[in-house]
Amino acid sequence: MIYDFHTHTSLSDGALSPIEMVRRALVIGYRSIGLTDHVGIGYLARLIKELADDCALANKYWDILAIPGVELTHVPAAAIAETARQAKEMGARIVIVHGETITEPVENGTNIAAVSSPYVDILAHPGLLTLEEAVTATQNGVFLELSARKGHSQANCHVVSVARIAGAKLLLNSDAHDEKGLLTLASAQAIAKKAGLNDKEIKDILELNPISLLDRLSLE
Repeated sequence: MIYDFHTHTSLSDGALSPIEMVRRALVIGYRSIGLTDHVGIGYLARLIKELADDCALANKYWDILAIPGVELTHVPAAAIAETARQAKEMGARIVIVHGETITEPVENGTNIAAVSSPYVDILAHPGLLTLEEAVTATQNGVFLELSARKGHSQANCHVVSVARIAGAKLLLNSDAHDEKGLLTLASAQAIAKKAGLNDKEIKDILELNPISLLDRLSLE
């Protein structure tokens, strides 16, 4: 079974409608998928409502857990805590923050703001993660992402090394923008091995940590 908590649909910069993304994931063996489109503050409520409606439809008729969420993307660091709170109150079950990836000009301070917020669940592709950021994530139960997406994945080995020291929990997500970007068990295992994880750590990141996140979200 595959757990993937970070994907994008045509409601932001993805290619597929939310319901088609869920269907494509189900067919290739997903147990759970998070639909977490890019968002700022302007259309937060509308996006969450549309994703929630399609997720509810999928969950009613198909054997998959589709989770409506958001990825706060290029939000000013000082506004992350409040925006994440609003997203949760509006019905986002997962709140991801677009971390300080080495491939984009994300504002300095985004990572620490994200892992300091009780309303943030995952820090995506955190780039050159610091030990302070990883320790804070551990203390607040925020999961750190290893990314399958080209560019963002360049820092995976670094994220693993810092997360080990801090005892932070890792997740492997696709950051898929179409069906070709979705994970398979083989591709997930290969990405995890390339990041330097051992067999036990791979089991944790692909099986145990996703269950832990679902418990945090009261979804399992």
